[in-house]
This record gives sequence, C-alpha cells and structure tokens, in this order.
Amino acid sequence: MNFKFNCFLLIVSMTFINCSEKKVTENKEFDVTELTISDIHKAYQNNTLNSEQLVEAYLNRIEKLDTTLNAITTINKNAIEIAKALDDEYEKTGILRPLHGIPLIVKDNINTKGLPTTAGSLALQNYIPEEDAFIIEKLVNAGAIIIAKSNMAEWAFSPMHSESSTAGTSRNPYNTDYVPAGSSGGTGASIAANFGTIGLGTDTGNSIRGPSSHNALVGFRTTLGLVSRSAIVPLYLRNDVVGPMCRSVEDATKVLEVITGIDPKDPLTKYSEGKTPSNYTQFLKKNALTGCRIGVLRELSDYNADPEINALFNGALKQLDSLGATVIDTVIVPDFKNLRSNQWCATFREDVETFLKDYVKNDSLTTIEDIIKAGSTSDFARERLIRNAAHSGRWEDSDIPCLDAYTDIRRIAFREAIEDVMDSLKLDAIVYPTWNNPPARINHFQEEYKGDNSQIISPHTGQPAFTVPMGFSSKNLPAGLQFLGRMYDEPVLIGLTYSYEQGTKQRKAPVLK
Repeated sequence: MNFKFNCFLLIVSMTFINCSEKKVTENKEFDVTELTISDIHKAYQNNTLNSEQLVEAYLNRIEKLDTTLNAITTINKNAIEIAKALDDEYEKTGILRPLHGIPLIVKDNINTKGLPTTAGSLALQNYIPEEDAFIIEKLVNAGAIIIAKSNMAEWAFSPMHSESSTAGTSRNPYNTDYVPAGSSGGTGASIAANFGTIGLGTDTGNSIRGPSSHNALVGFRTTLGLVSRSAIVPLYLRNDVVGPMCRSVEDATKVLEVITGIDPKDPLTKYSEGKTPSNYTQFLKKNALTGCRIGVLRELSDYNADPEINALFNGALKQLDSLGATVIDTVIVPDFKNLRSNQWCATFREDVETFLKDYVKNDSLTTIEDIIKAGSTSDFARERLIRNAAHSGRWEDSDIPCLDAYTDIRRIAFREAIEDVMDSLKLDAIVYPTWNNPPARINHFQEEYKGDNSQIISPHTGQPAFTVPMGFSSKNLPAGLQFLGRMYDEPVLIGLTYSYEQGTKQRKAPVLK
C-alpha cells in the first residue's frame, strides 16, 4: 500500500476483515482531501477502499463542514445504496466503469431524477424531475454517484455571488468573508472543500470559470454544441454551457469525455458531429506547452487590473515561457471594442417558459409572471426577474436577430476576428486572467464586482475557454488563468492547461474548521 492511501485510511482505529477479497472496515473515517479519480480507482483495485466507504466519508465531511460554507442544498439519501450496488458489481465483474464509484456534486439547475431541481427559486422549490438530464444519464451510466446538489445564484442571474431563495448565501472556503462567485458558487465551494470528487456547473457568461477561479479549481467552458444542455434550467440558452468543475485537469477531462455527445433534444449538438474524439485523456501531456505559441490579450488582462492579480498573471507568463511555450505579447484583435459590444440578448422569458412547459408541466407555473408571483427572498434576483420580464431581443438597440453561435452575424464576426488573429500569429491559445481582481466581500459584492473577463469572448463566439489555478493573492484568495481556443479545440486546451498545471502545481486545499 503506498503512502498516499496510508494517509487517508487511519484516523480512528480500524479493523479489516477479508471476506471474498472484499475489505470491510469498522469505525472508519477517511481523509478525502484532494483525492482524484485515479487515486480512488487504484484504491478500489487494491481493495483498500470501496464506494460505500468513500461516499460515507464525503457525506460525513459535508455534515461537519458545510454549516460554514452553505454550499450544499440537497443530500441524495440513496447515495450509499447506489455505492453498495456499484461495489457488488465490481466484486462480481472486476471491471470499473469510467467513473465507477466517483462521488459527484451537481448544480441545482440540472435535472436529477428523484432530487429537487430548484434553480435556487421558490417557484421550483417543489419540482422533482422524473428523469435525469441527458448528461446526468451519461454520468450515472459511467458509474458516477450523485451525492448532493449544490447551491447557486437564483436562476443563475448573478456572476458575482451565489445567493438563492432556497438555501441562502454560499461562502468561499478559502476565506469565508468572501464570495465564491456565481452562479455555480455552490459547486465551486463544495469541490474546493472536498465535499465530492467531481462537480458540474453551468456557464452563461462566467458561471463555471468564475467560481472555479475563485475556488482554485479547474473549470471547462467547452465549445457551444459539444455538450447537451437539455433538461437544464436555462438563463440564456444561446449562451448556456454545462461542464466540469474539478480539482485537476485530468479529472475534468475524464468528466468531459463522458458528457460529450449528440442529443436530439439539443439541436446545437448536431454541430459537433465528427468533431469529438473518443478519448480526450490522450491529450493529457505534461510537455504540451513545449513548442506551442501563446498569445496575451492585454486589452483584457491590463484593464483596471488589481496589482496583485497583475503580478500573478505576469508571473504565469514567465512560467509558460519556462515550460517551453513561446509567449506572444501583445495580441491585438482589430475592432475588438466594437465586436464585443451588442452581443447579449434577453432570451430568458422564451427559454425558461419553454423549460417549464417541457419539464415542469405545472399549469400554475407557465410564465415569468408566475415565477415573480411565487416570490423571492433575494432583492437581486427579484430585480433581474422583473427586468427580464420586460425585455426581449438584444439588450442594446438593434434589429439584428438573436441567433445561435453558428448563425448570428455578430457572433460569427467576433469569432472570425479572433481566430483570424490566432491563425496569422500561429497561436495555440490566447491567455488572460479569469478575473482581473480578487473575490469580493460577501456584503459588498455589487460595488466590489470587478475584473470579470469571462463574460467578454467565449459566451458569444462559442469558443472553448478553460481556467486553471494561477496562485493566490493576499487574504488567501485564489486567482485563475484562462486559456481561450478555437472552436472544438478542447484537445489543444486540455494539453496546455494540463502542462501548466503539472508544471506549476498552484492548487492547494483550503483549511476548514
């Protein structure tokens, strides 16, 4: 037994009984801190751990520590029974599925059979889906165990903080006076705090990458069309993406490998046909940065940047150089200011009312007005509901139709301008800080919300953008480095982010009390 597994086996006295090669543990309590999928599967294969024990350890940790973070909304009461069934399966077959016995935390806007999906709202507080979302079905079939649902910004409105009417406000595990960002802040805080092995978030403009950056996690916003969004409560479906939030690039990649695929209920996924490799883990190469070309988008990185974050970013550029990359400083995208403008469209009414009709199927809940009537404890969410009820089309004055990333002329023009520059400079990716400023204080999030770079490019162009830990500013607050790639360049970004992660080892676990 190697040292890593020794360190998480014995905290209190334990007795092992060998019974048909299955180890049974008494008085067990494991240290689950920073365990990866690979660690867990090796322990299963070595008979030093089973799924039931692991799930119990995570649930015990949530019970002890989430009173401070308020990251979890619902515990799956069937999680241990599911784990036992997976243990029995492995004992009989000797085969581990790709995510066999891996505890998963799911954002509370993704349909999970038999568990509430509330989007943080009073309107949906009693909604329990009868079926899993397409991606949840794929994860469960791969062996993942949903152990909990996580808190979020109500209706995913806020990139700044994660406050819901159903659960309240989530806190940053690295410093609980600060926000974990939004809207997937519950997933961000819970995975950073080691409440589960892997997590899922959704990202309309920021909400995977922002909380990942604020919580020293890896967050993948993938190409629009690569992963299904069906049976997920939408914000603006034309921008929405669902993806992994994990503690390592390898784990995020293993989740991505499972959830990609064409879904008839999400027509945008048809664009990914023939563009998805069967194996994404093959691109996890430590030397992927060697010989690559990385562009620096100073128009984002230098805009009102906090000095500490700016220092971390410039340090990251030096690290990229030392790891073998050629750093091209500075990349200029012609007409960038104009191209980035007039991109957002108010499609919440159409999108959420379609979700209510297709999935909730409640005659008393069919419109935004019904949602408003149900009420909210959040002033921020209430204001956003009223604003979205009153608007449709582009937020700025324009007669240009609001279409998807493949047919909208403004989105196409923005993407082509960026990819043309990447082609002309032979760039593998463009980098910038995920946020130019540290996390805001919980009670001051609106005035201290600054530096969110995630909203500006990929939600509109459809391009993939991955964030990885870049280090910490003062007050123990994490920062993230974002890599932007061409459409369907996930294999490239996996290699680059993995190489940077392995070469710098910037993540560290929070100290929780």
